Amino acid sequence: MGDKGLVLVVEDERPIADLLRLYLTREGFGVHVEHDGDAGLAAARRMRPVACVLDIALPGTDGTEICRRLRAAGDWTPVVFLTARDDEVDRILGLELGGDDYLTKPFSPRELVARVRALLRRAAGPGEGDRVKALGPVVLDPGRRVVTVEGTPLALTPTEFDLLGHLLGRPGRVFTREELLSGVWGYASHAGTRTVDVHVAQVRAKLGAAAGLIRTVRGVGYTADA
Repeated sequence: MGDKGLVLVVEDERPIADLLRLYLTREGFGVHVEHDGDAGLAAARRMRPVACVLDIALPGTDGTEICRRLRAAGDWTPVVFLTARDDEVDRILGLELGGDDYLTKPFSPRELVARVRALLRRAAGPGEGDRVKALGPVVLDPGRRVVTVEGTPLALTPTEFDLLGHLLGRPGRVFTREELLSGVWGYASHAGTRTVDVHVAQVRAKLGAAAGLIRTVRGVGYTADA
């Protein structure tokens, strides 16, 4: 299993899968590898990993469909997508289906490990004593990792939760996309700001009638304001 939990890697290119297994194992993770989507989905359901690394283009069930089915079943395990195409379609589709991050091939395995570590730090939540944040009908409890709107819990991915928490932490403060990448994802130079836009859109969709609390400041970024 590894000291830090099990990471599921679903990647049909065996040299890449072997390299990821090597680097993740060195970091203290247990690693289970599958090479096609159907086996990957079954492994995710059976093994309950701490994180999933999913190639998008897989034999059988593709990576985005694996993620969609997990999310539909209420499984919010952090997901990092891998894609061979340097375009927006796969990336944005994956994030809209509940992915937390992505890397475009070729990539550094060290960067992949760093992304997984960052996701798991966020998913583990903050230390005790972090205050509950509230704005209008939205209440975010960092310690319990729970968000409610008028008392109804929301199902958010770890990244969506942290993005909303970052905005609610300083109501009225306008954050640039680059600041959100740095503050929420932990990096600013290795991903396009479109990632931020997609996640903001997803959070708004889940907030429903309270979506207006997150405002776009044209040409600058986003703010949470009642």
